[in-house]
Amino acid sequence: MRLLLVESDQATAHTLIKTLKQGGITIDHAQTGHEAIDMLRHYDYDLALTELTLEDLEGFEVIRRVRNTQIETPIIVLSGLSRAQAKIKAFHAGADDYITKPFDSEELLARLHAVLRRSRGFSTTIMTVGPLSIDLNAKSATVNGNPVQLTGKEYAILELLVLRRGTVLTKDAFLNHLYGGIDEPEMKIIDVFICKLRRKLQQFGAGQLIGTVWGRGYVLRDEAKPATTPATALRTEAKDESSLQASF
Repeated sequence: MRLLLVESDQATAHTLIKTLKQGGITIDHAQTGHEAIDMLRHYDYDLALTELTLEDLEGFEVIRRVRNTQIETPIIVLSGLSRAQAKIKAFHAGADDYITKPFDSEELLARLHAVLRRSRGFSTTIMTVGPLSIDLNAKSATVNGNPVQLTGKEYAILELLVLRRGTVLTKDAFLNHLYGGIDEPEMKIIDVFICKLRRKLQQFGAGQLIGTVWGRGYVLRDEAKPATTPATALRTEAKDESSLQASF
């Protein structure tokens, strides 16, 4: 999960970032409302978590402007304002949930996951697409009940594919999700990760769940259908993997 935190107070932001990272969430931080709006326009976040009291704009106005530009990223308010009028105003502006400070860390993470699941059409922490299931809490995957052993990066890619099932994701989107613009490796590394993921899924007959859309990226199909891509796909990815490993 990649989240945008909108918080002007540096001490509060530091505490939140530490809490969220411990929950396995990738964080970007915006200190002002204008910065948050710009980042939500240009980057694809799974969630946004915002304070209402910001240096330049009220959080209500940030939410309104984001919704007026047709950005559908789920937005959760995290604020010290506990009165009902503030909550009603936030929901009317387009917020998806409202959490008051002080908060319990486990409850915060649980509600983030709940909003994310609902926004993607899932009702539980276990998301199932065809024979594949991933557990958001355990950060694990199974195929037809068989555990699939994944590295952290492999799981992050698979989670993103499941959350965006049916949507073609570019290699840039994967790099951004995995590294957030910091020390990004060559783009071919995504081909290597996908190749390894397919091999691990194929052990249980689900290697074709991840499809290649040539010239665009990768997509998770709802069912393990026969590949519509050239038969050289896996050989090409394996070649990329070998050449990259040789260069590391």
